[in-house]
Amino acid sequence: MTILLWILVFLGTFAAMEGMAWFTHKYIMHGLLWKLHKDHHHKDHSHWWERNDLFFIFYALVSIGFFLLWRYEDVWIGLPIGLGILAYGITYFTVHDIFIHQRFKMFRNANNSYAKGIRRAHKMHHKHLGKDDGECFGMLFVPFKYFKK
Repeated sequence: MTILLWILVFLGTFAAMEGMAWFTHKYIMHGLLWKLHKDHHHKDHSHWWERNDLFFIFYALVSIGFFLLWRYEDVWIGLPIGLGILAYGITYFTVHDIFIHQRFKMFRNANNSYAKGIRRAHKMHHKHLGKDDGECFGMLFVPFKYFKK
């Protein structure tokens, strides 16, 4: 195994997680498991924790599973996949929970065109309060129309 292959698997996993996040958001969160995601669109609670956060725990367990596969079954690909999922999770948390929703008061002054586009796209997503008729289910890669002034 070469380091290049390891890096390609890591980067491929990270990129694939954006597609997985889009799919999960559109068809699972706004579908079968809307009950868990609904409190993210309707702030019907006064506490910091949301039922929606259970999706983060699910992907953390998947990542841990790949780490265990690497560690105890000696399957080399488990490490770069586990790290790719972990890196995407950290990025998602930073962008979605910290930057966009300000669950921690950080990155308030980020004002570049990418930041503005991501915020616009997410604002349009939250404009739809029900599980149907939503738009923009991605996180890091959103349609170009949100980057126009």
